[in-house]
Amino acid sequence: MKDTGIEDEVLRIRENRSQIDEFIKQHKGFVISTVYKTVHRYVTDSDDELQIAMIAFYEAIRSYDETKGSFLPFSALVIRRRLIDHLEKESRHGREISVEPGAMEDQGDSDLMESSLYRQVHDRTSRLSEEQREMEDGQAATRHEIEAVQQLLQAYGFSFFDLTECSPKSQKTKSACAKAVALLLCHPILFDSMRKSASLPVKEICDQTGIKRKVLERHRRYIIAAAEILNGEYPLLAEYMNYIRKELSP
Repeated sequence: MKDTGIEDEVLRIRENRSQIDEFIKQHKGFVISTVYKTVHRYVTDSDDELQIAMIAFYEAIRSYDETKGSFLPFSALVIRRRLIDHLEKESRHGREISVEPGAMEDQGDSDLMESSLYRQVHDRTSRLSEEQREMEDGQAATRHEIEAVQQLLQAYGFSFFDLTECSPKSQKTKSACAKAVALLLCHPILFDSMRKSASLPVKEICDQTGIKRKVLERHRRYIIAAAEILNGEYPLLAEYMNYIRKELSP
């Protein structure tokens, strides 16, 4: 039998834009994970695929009803369909080269016409090639960061992609996790202790921050991963944790 908690929440908020926006923020990790499973690469806020997925998630919230089963599988299906449509359009577009109409007009000089047409095609293909290289470079850089972090997290007994299930949702919980991460980063001895034991020093963090033990234990994997990412050289992944940096500011 399914847990109807999230389904009831969606039915309650689907006509309230501000509540929908907050719900989407809370489940951004799920959306990113669904995109990754569909396009087989990690995406950032600057990627069209993530923007399309977020819009699809919004559409899923607005269109959901009890006849569509559990909400998350339903929304994942909507996201995948929108992404597949987008990828098919991009594939078709990539095979077409747009040329200004004037370039095909009779200019009285076939060499001039051919030169003009050549320049437009060359410029267009050059831009496409450059954009493709930049996109591929960004994807490769993100993939390398994920792979490096993945190796670190193996020592703790969990995967990078487990984070979508244990990321903090509410602002209050995010703030608590940020304080825990900041404490680890500001106290190298405590950080080293975490690495050596391959576990979160829950008692020490409780004692020094006053954060409730159950919050730390529930979000243990996220706190460990965030501390490792912000402690290392992972600028692309660190972008997702800018709110934690506020806790590190004097």
